[in-house]
Amino acid sequence: MQCLENRETNMRTVDVSRQDHYKNAVYPSPFHSRQKEHNQLKEWSRWADYLSVPAYWCESMEYFAGRNSCGVFDITPMIKHLVTGPDALPYLNRLMTRDVSKIKPGRVGYSVWCDSQGQVIDDGTIFHLKEGVYRICSQEHQIDWFMTNALGFDVNIVEDTHDVAGLALQGPTSCAVLKDMGLEGIENLTPFGLTYFDFEGTELMVSRTGFTGDLGYELWIDPDHAELLWDRLFAAGELRGIRAMGSDALELLRIEAGFILAGVDFLPAMEAVRPTHTRSPFELGLGWLVSFDKGIFNGRQALLEEKEKGSRYHLVKLDIDGNKPANQSFVYTKNNKYAGTVTSAMWSPSAKASIALASLEAPLGKPGEEFLVEIYYQRELKWSRVMAPARVVKEVFWDPPRKRQTPPADF
Repeated sequence: MQCLENRETNMRTVDVSRQDHYKNAVYPSPFHSRQKEHNQLKEWSRWADYLSVPAYWCESMEYFAGRNSCGVFDITPMIKHLVTGPDALPYLNRLMTRDVSKIKPGRVGYSVWCDSQGQVIDDGTIFHLKEGVYRICSQEHQIDWFMTNALGFDVNIVEDTHDVAGLALQGPTSCAVLKDMGLEGIENLTPFGLTYFDFEGTELMVSRTGFTGDLGYELWIDPDHAELLWDRLFAAGELRGIRAMGSDALELLRIEAGFILAGVDFLPAMEAVRPTHTRSPFELGLGWLVSFDKGIFNGRQALLEEKEKGSRYHLVKLDIDGNKPANQSFVYTKNNKYAGTVTSAMWSPSAKASIALASLEAPLGKPGEEFLVEIYYQRELKWSRVMAPARVVKEVFWDPPRKRQTPPADF
């Protein structure tokens, strides 16, 4: 069958590109030489198969660059899968919970995919590059799952993570920087749109996407032009406060925006030992991504049953009294009964509040409902315990109008 032939070809492609994995446990990014120059702290972490930077010089100042000027984050390590072929659309509609046909060429859509029990395997963005050509960007390697589900479809799936270098440019001056770099018309790109530019003889793809909940763009290019792209970007942004940004600052930005992270706010279904520890799209507040009217998709029957019977959990946003971050805290009802756990937390400089994402046992978690959060913190070797009042809020903590404004203001 065509799909079996494609599976064999794709597996060979993936193996060849990583045949020396036993020698290189972790790869330097195509931007590594430039990251090394900016990395004053000389600290490195690992993201998937690549070296990544937790913080270049100061987590807090990098955070403020993302909110007040613009920060640059290397997204090359994001796992990428290219999906092509006559059955690309029906295949993706079978795989994903959302109706992929609504993501038109030149657009980007967020989605999740589930196992047969309706539990989330991972989430990610679907780039509809051109008619019948899609790229899926995700947190985890998914080639095995994607190939298994290709049976019966005339589709070609290749993991092309190493073939595409990427930078996220996020913050209020991001559009102005790209205009100063010579990307004519970039101000007309709408949220979740993508466009192409000629860049020194190669193609530069720019999407108005990001993981900060702010005005921002993601730039995609072949690795051979990565260093030149970095140099041009930083030269254009020199007078507009451009800064290299590490993963620690990005973590703060995404919590303020209410974005979830695999392995933090939910356990991917393929990694769970105990099935009760996974989550469905409804339990993650992503019911809007489930399209029952598009036909059969993975987990559809289980999700229909859950919609009828109700979910086990609710992922909520908490506004917590005080200024102590509620990392890894238990949440209790006002009469001290266990209600759930905090999955992500921070003191938000922008919201001027202690905020958190928390997974609560259903039916708890309605907007306005009040709880107590058990916070432990250490100061000068002394541990203290606080039972901080908290309330569920409906809206995210950071949602500026400039995120949607087209064209953006010229900061």
